[in-house]
Amino acid sequence: MTTRHKLLWIAVLYFAEGFPFGLVVDTVPVYFRLQGVSLTDIGLLGLVGLPWTLKFLWAPAVDLWGRRRTWIWICQILMSVPLLTLAFLHTQEQAWVLWAALVLLAVLSATQDIAIDAYTIELLDRKEMGVANGVRVTAYRIALIGAGGLLIAASGYVGWPAVFIGAAGLMGLFAVVSSSMPEARAESAAGRLGPARSAADAIREPLRLFLARPGFWAVAIFVLTFKLGDMAIGPMIKPFWVDRQFTPVQIGLVPGTLGVVATIGGALLGGMLTTRWGIFKALWVLGVLQAVSNLVYAGAAVLPPSEALMYTASLVESFCGGLGTAPFLAFLMSICSKSHAATQYALLSALFGLTRALSSAFSGVATEQFGYAAYFTTTFFLAWPSFFLLPWIKAWAEDERESQLR
Repeated sequence: MTTRHKLLWIAVLYFAEGFPFGLVVDTVPVYFRLQGVSLTDIGLLGLVGLPWTLKFLWAPAVDLWGRRRTWIWICQILMSVPLLTLAFLHTQEQAWVLWAALVLLAVLSATQDIAIDAYTIELLDRKEMGVANGVRVTAYRIALIGAGGLLIAASGYVGWPAVFIGAAGLMGLFAVVSSSMPEARAESAAGRLGPARSAADAIREPLRLFLARPGFWAVAIFVLTFKLGDMAIGPMIKPFWVDRQFTPVQIGLVPGTLGVVATIGGALLGGMLTTRWGIFKALWVLGVLQAVSNLVYAGAAVLPPSEALMYTASLVESFCGGLGTAPFLAFLMSICSKSHAATQYALLSALFGLTRALSSAFSGVATEQFGYAAYFTTTFFLAWPSFFLLPWIKAWAEDERESQLR
């Protein structure tokens, strides 16, 4: 298979991977708020996202049984079921069915992610991984624009049932396409790379290597808290736009589309600055900008409603969030041992994902209790504990030679 052919499949697969995530994280909160769902319940959507955090727990099953392709297309066709449920069930009726549908969507999406990531690793030669990662990130972000921007805008014209039916149809189309994708050449007849290690063995050694290094617990707390302010404000942004009387079209086009583009731009600039400055300097300089950007939304909540101010807040917060993400992900990759990179990165990602889930669950309760302005201001201060851990982080961020030798 040619490299161009591989990249085409990766683009399709990672669009399919990002689409259901964008639905749960970006689209459903707007739908809920327009239907009168409380901010507390919208905040609890963060707990629905726990399967994306905990997927490493059942990842060995994807290694042990079946083929990657089979896991992918079956998960995709099954995701149509909860999406059709959303289309025909009112948010105020049989709430438990609604929440069960969302949890099922998240579990199926997370399982699809496991299989797609494994398929991609097996498909690519080492020399192809650089360009493939660029394609992967771009396709995923475009999917977020489609799910969290264009679908929200479309709901203003065709209504929410049609939007969810269309999303279900798209997942069905992905299933048809994925069922015909070529096998990765490295797969055995059983569909996996030889005998899989036990889950215990796969986790024990990478964790032991982390624990053997001085300051690991400080690093673990840093991973939990560096994006805390950014993650805490996210779930309340689109409900805030709804409560400010913006239309679904405006919400879909500004925070849902232009905001994602701004995040991509911030991440690209953050990546260049990280290369120029080094990881440690980029972490604290861009981390400060990431925290300060939350105050723009706090100002928008205090001042009289203004389209210009809301548009500015969206673009600034999204752009600075991208700035902070670049050195943070570079730091996570830099501290992983080359021989255990996949498992160690998965464990670090689980910590990072736990921050998103727990802060989201708390966000709705806090906003209903204190109001948008006070809560947005609080998220600024939530970003600061990680900076007290920078003395330990510096030792790990600059320990490049040891990282290369492990």
